[in-house]
Amino acid sequence: MYNDFVLVGPDSDPANIRGTTDASNALSRIVASKSLFISRGDTSGTHKKELQLWEQAGIKPQGQWYREAGQGMGKVLQIAGELDAYTLTDRGTWLAYRNKVPLVIVTEGDKRLFNPYGIIAANPARYPDANYSGAMALINWITSSAAQNMIGAFTIDGQRLFVPMNVPVKSTK
Repeated sequence: MYNDFVLVGPDSDPANIRGTTDASNALSRIVASKSLFISRGDTSGTHKKELQLWEQAGIKPQGQWYREAGQGMGKVLQIAGELDAYTLTDRGTWLAYRNKVPLVIVTEGDKRLFNPYGIIAANPARYPDANYSGAMALINWITSSAAQNMIGAFTIDGQRLFVPMNVPVKSTK
């Protein structure tokens, strides 16, 4: 399955990036406006994606405008909301928190914001104590038509959290 990352920020949008679809341009504007950016700073997948985006923009994130929280996504969204700051989040977490924080999506749609999820079993030769048959049962189930349709049908306020990749599903729009 997959979803995507989005840049969120204060409704006042001091970096003037609302509606942009170019993540590098949005990040450059955040820096130029000296707007506050809250990073997870925790080596998570989201943090690694953020660092990749900064690198692609040719920016080394540092200084008073850039703060690493070392927290999970929910907490980072709360901090960004409290400080009128920008942050990068996955759409699923955003949908779960959007009514709890005073932030809005300001940038979405850049192909670099694609966020795939996968599932693999640990190698039983390398990890003999792992439950390989259980892992394979989970993989078989999660990639089944029934589970893929459940993934595709799961929404918050009518918005799909994840798009299944193993079977085609009907649009929820």
